[in-house]
Amino acid sequence: MSYELLILLFIIATLAGFIDSIAGGGGLLTVPALLAVGLPPASALATNKLQSCGGSFSASLYFIRQHMVDLKQQKWAIMFAFIGSAVGTLSVMHVQADFLKLLLPILTIGVGLYFLLSPTIGENDRKSRFSFIQFALIPALAIGFYDGFFGPGAGSFYALAYITLAGFNLTKATAHTKVLNFTSNLAGLLFFIIGGEVIWSIGLVMLVGQFIGARLGAKMVIAKGRKLIRPMLITVSTLMSIKLIYENFF
Repeated sequence: MSYELLILLFIIATLAGFIDSIAGGGGLLTVPALLAVGLPPASALATNKLQSCGGSFSASLYFIRQHMVDLKQQKWAIMFAFIGSAVGTLSVMHVQADFLKLLLPILTIGVGLYFLLSPTIGENDRKSRFSFIQFALIPALAIGFYDGFFGPGAGSFYALAYITLAGFNLTKATAHTKVLNFTSNLAGLLFFIIGGEVIWSIGLVMLVGQFIGARLGAKMVIAKGRKLIRPMLITVSTLMSIKLIYENFF
């Protein structure tokens, strides 16, 4: 691959990392880019997992250092998100994901509408509906499975779960979302590595871009908070829905 294409992929990964650390949906940019430069679908998905690990790790590390995430408190959610993603990655090798492709636009439209029609959502912390164990066993495990099985929009689903079920404000939910995102990305990546599908030269270049972009995005989350995250979530959910509807039906 030419240096020009690698530089272009680096720039795309940087932008995707920035967007992903705020609202999720960075894969909207990176997966089509990897397919466009000629990678087979399996290699594109595997390489995307590698580079997205760079972004989610960068954002997670920043949020943890800013004391926005308590890893001890989230240990069960992290564990079950990993297990869910591992099972999802193994399942996708044996089950067709066509049903999810049809269902996903409805889910992402629902997320976008929820944030659009709830202007005060995530404004303040609220009483949690789930204990830490319940959160780990239900939404963390289920969304982890989805992230390993299919992937797009997982960050938005994690954030929505943290707000509605754990009672977190939007900024705090976004910070915790990146930790679970990294966990489920890592689980999926490990199985793709075993399968020999990762294109390391491309993935590592994009990983550096993701790391830089995600760090910038994480800083913006803390600086701007809900004023930035809410419109970004609505925008990303809308764009993702349009893209998936177009791919499925046109």
